[in-house]
Amino acid sequence: MFKLMRQIARAGICTEAPPDIAGLEPHASAIHDEILAILGQALAIRQVDAGSCNGCELEIHALNNPYYNLEGLGIKFVASPRHADMLLVTGPVTRNMELALRRTYDATPAPKLVVAVGDCGCSGGIFGEGYASCGRVSNVIPVDVTVPGCPPPPLEIMRGILAAVRRRSGTPSKKN
Repeated sequence: MFKLMRQIARAGICTEAPPDIAGLEPHASAIHDEILAILGQALAIRQVDAGSCNGCELEIHALNNPYYNLEGLGIKFVASPRHADMLLVTGPVTRNMELALRRTYDATPAPKLVVAVGDCGCSGGIFGEGYASCGRVSNVIPVDVTVPGCPPPPLEIMRGILAAVRRRSGTPSKKN
């Protein structure tokens, strides 16, 4: 018991520092107002894993934690493409997911937006095109915005989502 207590005391608290979101906080209400002005409602996103390693999914899930609070900005994830305004696609599109991704895209009501997340979704990544992979998402469905990175940080994913929403409205993207 004492050996464990000494080890805990020696190691201290082993956690990472929270992400730097100082630039995000003042813009939160402006982002929410802009989404409502452009869409007239909350933004509904359907996330599709087309064959990724799940690194991008971990960063996407981080968007819902209290640091980023995506849902507080009027952006929510939905289970059905029929309720979605945007598809957030990760990974290189595998041959087995090609038809499923096309059906998901077709089931999303117009006007629809597509954001490819991660190096694999943007360019095919290390997998490229081959017998088991179609490569980048744009080889299968039209893509509006790409968010490069392996995996991209949550703040960059959020910027990509907002760039796609601004593109829909015709508003030029702002640099934050």
